[in-house]
Amino acid sequence: MPQTNDELVKISLQVRKEILNMIYKAGSGHPGGSLSAVEILTALYFDILGTDDRFFLSNGHICPGLYAVMAEKGIIEKSLLSTYTELGSVLQGHPERTRLDGIENTSGPLGLGLAQAAGYAASMKMDSKEGFIYCMTSDGEHDEGNHWEAVNFAAKYKLSNLIQIVDKNGIQIEGTVEEIMPLGNLKEKYEASGWNVIEIDGHNFSEIRRAVEEAKTGKDKPSVILAKTIFGKGVSFMEGNPDWHAKAPNDEEFNKAMEELR
Repeated sequence: MPQTNDELVKISLQVRKEILNMIYKAGSGHPGGSLSAVEILTALYFDILGTDDRFFLSNGHICPGLYAVMAEKGIIEKSLLSTYTELGSVLQGHPERTRLDGIENTSGPLGLGLAQAAGYAASMKMDSKEGFIYCMTSDGEHDEGNHWEAVNFAAKYKLSNLIQIVDKNGIQIEGTVEEIMPLGNLKEKYEASGWNVIEIDGHNFSEIRRAVEEAKTGKDKPSVILAKTIFGKGVSFMEGNPDWHAKAPNDEEFNKAMEELR
């Protein structure tokens, strides 16, 4: 049953708390990107994904966000969240499809997820199967050459059942995307590559819904949703700060962050 925007906002707040809990307890993780993707992941799992759809996470290091959403949705037990990154846990630092039901692709090296998703979308086209393939990627992983090979593949084979969502938070491991490897005009690059392009605020549920519905109507083209987000969204001292790409909060930082999320 579709959720209202107010309901999705409440779910997102709880997801953010779970993300911080997981990373704080584990002493490691990637809070910045996990927090920036919360609304997109929440919208997908609570309002968009259908029975015949599949979701691929390319930037797998933001999996605390995915695990928290799956737990809120009831796909996995909430008690599992406390085992994040533990030896033998099904919740590893990057999702593994052989460990956890509901995970479509094993991730790790960046830039691979779109190729995995495009291959699955192509196979569905060949078998005349219904459904859409959603793939979340990061702007930082657009540095990877194999990502652009997948972009060209999807356009050549007219994979209109493929919807890529780019989390454009502007931050990667050692600084801003603009400082490390400027991407130029992504909208124009994707359009030149034969993709349908939609630009949105990645924290606005109405815009996320509208973009997905528009993407579903695309003919003979894959679609990409360029979602502008805020790195570390919801925690003031993490927002826009590359230091929080891969860092667990200490006691003081954790308590301050949780206070801000009340």
